[in-house]
Amino acid sequence: MPVVIPAAVALVVLVADLFLAEHRKPLLGWASVAGLAAATASLLPLRAGDRSTFCLIGDPAACSYTADHFTLVIQFLVLAGALVTALLSVTAVDDARMPAGEYWFLLLSSAAGAALLPASRDLATLIVALEVASLPAFALVGMRRGDRLSSEAALKFFLSSVTATAVSLFGISLVYAATGSLHLVQVADRLEDVPGQLDTLAMAGVALTLVGFAFKTAAVPFHFWVPDTYVGAPLPVAGYLSVIGKAVGFTGLILVTVIAFPAYSDIWGPALAVLAALTMTLGNAAALRQSADRPGGAVRLLAWSSVGQAGYLLVPIAAAAYSDRDQIGSTVAYALMYAAVNLGAFAVAALVGRTKPLQRISDYRGLYAERPAAALALAFFLLCLAGLPPGIIGLFAKVAVFGSAVDAGLGWLAVLMAVNVVIALYYYLRWTAVLFRAPEPLAAGEAGAAAGAGAGAGAAAAAAVAGGRTGTPWPVAVAIAVTAAVSVVLSGAPQLVLRFAEGGLFPR
Repeated sequence: MPVVIPAAVALVVLVADLFLAEHRKPLLGWASVAGLAAATASLLPLRAGDRSTFCLIGDPAACSYTADHFTLVIQFLVLAGALVTALLSVTAVDDARMPAGEYWFLLLSSAAGAALLPASRDLATLIVALEVASLPAFALVGMRRGDRLSSEAALKFFLSSVTATAVSLFGISLVYAATGSLHLVQVADRLEDVPGQLDTLAMAGVALTLVGFAFKTAAVPFHFWVPDTYVGAPLPVAGYLSVIGKAVGFTGLILVTVIAFPAYSDIWGPALAVLAALTMTLGNAAALRQSADRPGGAVRLLAWSSVGQAGYLLVPIAAAAYSDRDQIGSTVAYALMYAAVNLGAFAVAALVGRTKPLQRISDYRGLYAERPAAALALAFFLLCLAGLPPGIIGLFAKVAVFGSAVDAGLGWLAVLMAVNVVIALYYYLRWTAVLFRAPEPLAAGEAGAAAGAGAGAGAAAAAAVAGGRTGTPWPVAVAIAVTAAVSVVLSGAPQLVLRFAEGGLFPR
């Protein structure tokens, strides 16, 4: 049901779009919000125990769809994140005059694919879920018609993603040739005793299979699409990619490494450790270089920040190769924290973008004087990402990831992570300080220039710049309030997510 509901609502929305008058198109958005809320609620009855279906008759343990503890946690992250994205999109679709039917159909379809992936337990279903989550995202990035940046971002995202998926498919074909099975548990058993003449074939297949999922996580060197895609995409879509798109990649990596390829942990373990080191270092270094006055600088900073955060998320997966698979619970705990605070940061960015569509970091100067609640919320989100009090959940989540590296004997990676966390403090605190500085008076002619530059972001946003502050749309206010409330609760009771770091996500 968590997969079927958004898929069914997507079809209903697509057909209903043909019959609704233009002034009734907002109903499609609210139907999508309701569908995602229902899909999230459908997870509650599944907590009772593990369930599997589409199993082989000769081997009941080899199933294609499994709803275990790990699946439900990731599905909750994906569907709740898509719900927050939908709330942000209700206003954005109208402001930017994007085609409502197509937008909501694509968002729901991508959410359905993202919800399917954590339940997938064979390589074919994994790739299908990955593409169902990805293909609609290409179109969502380019949804701002007539905007050159949006079209360029969609093309870059599409070409690089298709290439990564093709490499993964080639790797899966090699794994199938070596093992004769696509089910993860059978692949794991047969890789334990691969004939000598097929060993090189199997190793190559394992390495190539990881490429597509590493691309989705924005791990270096598969990260080059991130900054331009986030800047060119509508802000709700950028937030969606930063959280749900990343969750898809990490989930796929966890399933293929920990469940299917434990026999080759000596290959993927060191590789992921190096990727984690490169990703966190390059992401934080690039975020440091973002200028306060560069158009799109705020979104670019969030984009490079997400690359750096991806490096932290890779650490426990790499550690699982050196100790045991329970280490990946730290990745899940960190991902839950990251999803709440990063979506919250994009929600505030969407609010600020209604009056200042250039999205420069300097545009956030004096936000506390104009919108105190939004400024406090963004400051809290940034402190959580930095791991500083009062963002206790960010600090504890980083400690859990750090501990997984130490427990696995990856001392060098733990030290590098600590250095990167200190580096990241600078750009998070710099942005936080801007929020509370006195606002600068609007220079003569600046409003007209900003209105012209914001044409691609929608006529409503440009008019808002010329006319001054606008009110806060209540769906955006709800998205900010919900993500802020979740972040505050997790900082007060971090055990709600840190318990996943203790292991036990996969049944033994």
